[in-house]
Amino acid sequence: MKVRFSVVTGQRQTSLLRCICQPIFVGLLLCLDLLCQPALATGNKFDIVYPSPESPTDTRYLYDWEVLRLALERTSARFGPYEIHPSSEYMAPARVTQEMMLANGRVNLFVRATSRELEQKLRPIRIPVDRGLLGYRIFLVRKNDLPQFAHITDLAQLRPLRAGQGRGWADIAILQASGLNVVEGNNYEGLFGMLQMNRFDYFSRSADEALREYSERHESIPELAVEPTLLLYYPLPRYFFVRRDSEGELLAQRIEAGLEMMVRDGSMQALFWKHKGGLIERAGLTKRRMFKIDNPTLSPETPLHRPELWFQPGK
Repeated sequence: MKVRFSVVTGQRQTSLLRCICQPIFVGLLLCLDLLCQPALATGNKFDIVYPSPESPTDTRYLYDWEVLRLALERTSARFGPYEIHPSSEYMAPARVTQEMMLANGRVNLFVRATSRELEQKLRPIRIPVDRGLLGYRIFLVRKNDLPQFAHITDLAQLRPLRAGQGRGWADIAILQASGLNVVEGNNYEGLFGMLQMNRFDYFSRSADEALREYSERHESIPELAVEPTLLLYYPLPRYFFVRRDSEGELLAQRIEAGLEMMVRDGSMQALFWKHKGGLIERAGLTKRRMFKIDNPTLSPETPLHRPELWFQPGK
């Protein structure tokens, strides 16, 4: 069969090219749109692996995973099915970060206090999971030292004392920037023993963490006490973080969409008060002497301008 070619010029050439190219262009757009659709359209399932707890008594993240599950559930119609489960073994925070930097790492999501450095390495979902409660710090101390803390009336009196923190925690740089003395421990569970053995003077914890940890450990550490008069505050959001790749970005979009829905309809706040309300009330935050310090590690993208995202004592 012979194929004839002819030269078409002027308006006839333009019209012919439009007739040929327009359907192709529209077809390409449709293909791209299908490729960009979330898991529901492609039949894939979101498989989310988060870090295992450090020990059977480590309950720090139970609330966070419930927030995550609700955000995923709220977006099932748009993004499709999901599975969520812990990693097969415990990993220290530094190891978790390393695994997150690998394309096939053993975890693909974690929740952590943020910093500029962390946000450069990984993709943050900038909605504070605990509504910024992490920045309201009260102290676990030894019972015999309670009178010493009761007489502290300004930050200068706190500076000579030693604060206990875990190695690599975001709080360390914040505390040190304000001239506070910090002693680092290698692991979370070991910090309680370090306080008991006078390796530092107070274990700075969020308002809900301190009371929960005291309840879980005061029988095994009888000298443990919650200091009742002081409150240290600095803005410190905890975010969900995912990888900076195409899969991580899609997961981030899904979680962000679910969290925004929860903020708008009030379910985020309701879940927060369900889990944290009793502890916050017991902590008596509005009755304490509060010392505010800056957080120089925050990125400019921190949503401090959105009051609906943040907890404020007494409001």
